[in-house]
Amino acid sequence: MAESYDVIIIGSGPGGYVAAIRASQLGFKVAIVEREHMGGICLNWGCIPTKALLRSAEVLDHANHFKDFGLVLEGTVKPDAKAVVGRSRAVSARLNAGVGFLMKKNKIDIIWGEGKITKPGEIVVGKSSKPVVEPQHPLPKNVKGEGTYTAKHIIIATGARPRALPGIEPDGKLIWTYFEALKPDALPKSLIVMGSGAIGIEFASFYRSMGVDVTVVEVMPTIMPVEDAEITAIARKQLEKRGLRIFTSAKVTKVEKGANSITAHVETSDGKVQQITADRMISAVGVQGNI
Repeated sequence: MAESYDVIIIGSGPGGYVAAIRASQLGFKVAIVEREHMGGICLNWGCIPTKALLRSAEVLDHANHFKDFGLVLEGTVKPDAKAVVGRSRAVSARLNAGVGFLMKKNKIDIIWGEGKITKPGEIVVGKSSKPVVEPQHPLPKNVKGEGTYTAKHIIIATGARPRALPGIEPDGKLIWTYFEALKPDALPKSLIVMGSGAIGIEFASFYRSMGVDVTVVEVMPTIMPVEDAEITAIARKQLEKRGLRIFTSAKVTKVEKGANSITAHVETSDGKVQQITADRMISAVGVQGNI
């Protein structure tokens, strides 16, 4: 017989786990279905770990300008990419465990696997197609597994995944998404960032602070196109001052992959095409829903 709940939430990201906690506080019997990691993309591969990387970059930038504050630093401060990434992943892992604790504290059952709504009020949970990829993000304890579950109410909070452009699909090697950009094996010497929304600009800023030669390509007339014009103008000025090369009203029409490099054909607003070669490219052209 299927186990029954008042509310089942599919997805444990910021929308899902907060909804689960509130439903439990209101007296409902609640379960949450997760296939990959508690806390979703934001906590594990988005907002939180990127801010940890940016904090390391900020400290490095301050250290390189100690003289401006009347401070003397003997020697130079250099980034240790492995340690910087390790700190970011540790921050994420700690908060990941915290979400599991909140579920336990609020008496919310965790069902591990991939949920599918088969009919009104029924969810069949199968084996996850996205197993845990890091030892520091272990499965929560005492989770329920595959099976059929019923609920009076079902909340879909399945989040999103990176959007890919035809012919420029991320391959995890030369063309990265935020996933690879968050945990590089080594820092590239040069990088092309396609897209200048929040994701693109955060990574462009971080990698530039790490000493990487960064080029940003944006199809809209300004970077960070959803922000106010005053903000985008100031941001562009500061980024270019730091050495970023920025193309706006430009698009990547095709890419050519080498053994350990990638060449982007960039068409600018005047119709001319430039070829830009870099060690890696980050595709940051938005996200699409996991439905």
